[in-house]
Amino acid sequence: MSDNKKAAVLGSPIAHSLSPVLHRAAYAALGLTGWEYGRHEVDEAALPGFLEKLGPEWAGLSLTMPLKRAVIPLLDEITPTAASVEAVNTVVFTPDGRRLGDNTDIPGMLAALRERGVDKVERAAVLGAGATASSALAALSRICTGEVTAYVRSAARADEMRGWGDRLGVTVRTAPWEDAAAAFEAPLAIATTPAGSTDALAAAVPDRPGTLFDVLYEPWPTALATAWADRGGAVVGGLDLLVHQAVLQVEQMTGRSPGPLAAMRTAGEAALAAR
Repeated sequence: MSDNKKAAVLGSPIAHSLSPVLHRAAYAALGLTGWEYGRHEVDEAALPGFLEKLGPEWAGLSLTMPLKRAVIPLLDEITPTAASVEAVNTVVFTPDGRRLGDNTDIPGMLAALRERGVDKVERAAVLGAGATASSALAALSRICTGEVTAYVRSAARADEMRGWGDRLGVTVRTAPWEDAAAAFEAPLAIATTPAGSTDALAAAVPDRPGTLFDVLYEPWPTALATAWADRGGAVVGGLDLLVHQAVLQVEQMTGRSPGPLAAMRTAGEAALAAR
């Protein structure tokens, strides 16, 4: 197939993004020889003008921070999944020029967990309270049958997480960050914090812990992920999430399903190893 189409990832900063590596690997595996995938530094102020300049050759966009919420008023429609967390990471352009927004982070999380045999848990813990934490709560709303404890650094963040829980139908209990080691008692712990934030917790990992989902992919492995694996626990990493959400983006933008998961993961691993 040789239709000439374009797609790209937008954000600021964007130089670190692995999305071009993953999407280009998918195009090669699918035989989409005329497809291009780029990377553009775009902030909130520049986003409307960037979208207006796109022609009919554009198939879609991947969005990272700070654009996931800023793009919503510029779209014709968003999916219920994206609306549930007020965040869009995928824009698809229809043949009639409409802009459709979706969030593949949430189903990407679920797919990454399912790949490691986690499709239902009785309770869970979330470390952090940012945008990724709200996506984690949305994913947990589908697989967690009991309470989710969120470990946060401020009262404002605690209120935020309880608000997301109410909105998403998840029972959320909040606890101070100083008690974060207690998260490891849950069968599933999801770390959504920036690099280095959980390093000091590595020594608190118990023997034979449950499953850790650490959303970081660089640096990898984190100190927490290393300690977790050393003590016999299952670890899901940020690259797993990145690849699974990117597969869903490729499927939506190209109309080809299933996306080439293995080829994309191999390309991502090679790119990280070369850094």
